[in-house]
Amino acid sequence: MSQWVVVLAGGVGSRFWPVSTPAQPKQLLPLVTDAPLLKDALDRLAPMVPAARTLVLTNAALVPAVRELAPQLPAENVIAEPRPAGTAAALAWAAHEIVRRDGRDAVMISVHADWAVGDPEEFRATLSRAADAAVGFSSLVTVGIVPTRADTGFGYIEPGAPVDASTRRVARFVEKPSRARAEQMWQRGFLWNSGIFVWRAGDFLDEVRALTPEVSVALAAVEAGSSSLEGFFGGVQTPVSVDVGVLERSGRVLVVPGDFGWDDIGTWGALRRVRAADPAGNAMSGRVHALEAGGNVVHADAGTVVLYGVHDLVVVVRDGLVLVTTVDRSADLKTLLDSLPPELRDR
Repeated sequence: MSQWVVVLAGGVGSRFWPVSTPAQPKQLLPLVTDAPLLKDALDRLAPMVPAARTLVLTNAALVPAVRELAPQLPAENVIAEPRPAGTAAALAWAAHEIVRRDGRDAVMISVHADWAVGDPEEFRATLSRAADAAVGFSSLVTVGIVPTRADTGFGYIEPGAPVDASTRRVARFVEKPSRARAEQMWQRGFLWNSGIFVWRAGDFLDEVRALTPEVSVALAAVEAGSSSLEGFFGGVQTPVSVDVGVLERSGRVLVVPGDFGWDDIGTWGALRRVRAADPAGNAMSGRVHALEAGGNVVHADAGTVVLYGVHDLVVVVRDGLVLVTTVDRSADLKTLLDSLPPELRDR
């Protein structure tokens, strides 16, 4: 089968303030390895799909930086979204492009740029199983991550009836739960909703036309030849996620479980799970000295950070600015940013 990869690389990553900025958001930063997250994502998929069949969707302002980071991609494969219109619209445009270039039976693998994956080989093997299911059952397939904890930061998937040894129907999607509900779902075998999707491009567009009026009118204009990239995104009536706009409305959704050390790099605190740590569990980047300190996340672009007798802190140093919070509160940096004067927040 002909396979394509679509990498969603928009957004500004405000929860990684003050390091992540609109000009250099988190997907362009080396937060897990020595390479930027986007480069890690592309390198992870390169053994599976060539650069000629890899699309990156990003903000218009980031196109030059993405092209510099990934010179192996054809220029036309870095697609600038004229405005945010939700992941349903972004993936519909990508599917339209794939159909235009390679036909409706081409398989489309959609991932995000800001993940950590501990076992890339198993990651690719899982994607291959999902692609087989997408083609064999003419379905939209999502990869559900086997949970390692009851995490309230992720949505969940309830697996339904099996269709083969490794694939099940999706009984339902569940939004981010309370702690007690997350514990219950973990024990009952629910999966994390990763945002990894695999389908034939034509099958996905069929579902968008039938189920997603927020996008289908703009899609029809493009397919009729009367609209462009700008016209399509401008014609999207209401921004909607692909989960809400397509998957939760479709009866053709299957789930393949995945267990390959996946994590969503959504907050400073998440780095404690994915960065190499010292024996006390400190995940540190830069010059750091820690004594009787554990479970801390430190990111120092300059200077030296000394920790003594503290636990579960996040310390970020950049350009003379120091952020100190807790691992738990690092998930709520928006509250802090909203309280800061613009000259400090936007420096």
